[in-house]
Amino acid sequence: MDTMRERFISTASRLLDEDPRLAVVLADISSDGFKETAQKHPDRVINVGIREQLLVGAGGGLALAGMRPVMHTFASFLVERPFEQVKLDLGHQGVGGVLVSAGGSYDWPAGGFTHMAPGDVALLDTLDGWTVHVPGHPDEAETLLRRAVQGDDLVYVRLSLPSNQQARPVTGAGFLTLREGHGGVVVAVGPMLDAVLAATEDMDVTVLYATTVRPFDDAALRWAAGSPDRADVVIVEPYLAGTSTAAANDALNDVPHRVLGLGIGRAELRRYGQIEEHLAAQGLDPVSLRARIGAFLRPAG
Repeated sequence: MDTMRERFISTASRLLDEDPRLAVVLADISSDGFKETAQKHPDRVINVGIREQLLVGAGGGLALAGMRPVMHTFASFLVERPFEQVKLDLGHQGVGGVLVSAGGSYDWPAGGFTHMAPGDVALLDTLDGWTVHVPGHPDEAETLLRRAVQGDDLVYVRLSLPSNQQARPVTGAGFLTLREGHGGVVVAVGPMLDAVLAATEDMDVTVLYATTVRPFDDAALRWAAGSPDRADVVIVEPYLAGTSTAAANDALNDVPHRVLGLGIGRAELRRYGQIEEHLAAQGLDPVSLRARIGAFLRPAG
């Protein structure tokens, strides 16, 4: 199976053939993958080098000229480093664009903390009007990318190296119900799904799968919560823990409820290790998730 990043390159290359409005802006990352496509479309595959602020600024300029820019690099260099340009050159100017990241929260541990971006979605939450997709499989990444380039809005597609074994239907922006239960609701975001399904295998819980987290699917969560007397919700995200708890609280604002946000902690792990070691250290492996979810949902007394 190819990776999400590889699928992005192949899909974006085909889209450049299909849509003359599309342009891809790179900052060296993945430029080798676009080498052949750049020869076919030299005016619409633009590599600005290791200049991430220029990456977003050039995308904003293309959007002002009527193009649909797709800007791509590691998440830490796409959202965090050029955040002022994301805020001003896109949002403030009232133009749209598609940010497509790689690297995720810890996809290349050897790169160190400079290449880790667990706070990317939380940072975009400070801005208005962003749609955020978090695919959990390369097939989902392709579907969401094709959907993103069709509009004129602001879209972030967060790609990761870890992925689920099976692709799920991506038919809309809402959450997908995979299991129904009565003991609480667990929302699994993108590549967290397989671990959540394994952790809750024999639990009486409803499992929702989210590949689009902004806008947040209030209606699906309210339906899954069921009883108006009390709702217990766990959100498992592959980025900063608690990023979506405020959205869940807003969705359930008239229902007595508890929300637990599981994800990446704020403390920096300085022994970078491997991806699997990060998952375990953050309590996001199936064994740890089972213990944490079970403790939260277990009835008092």
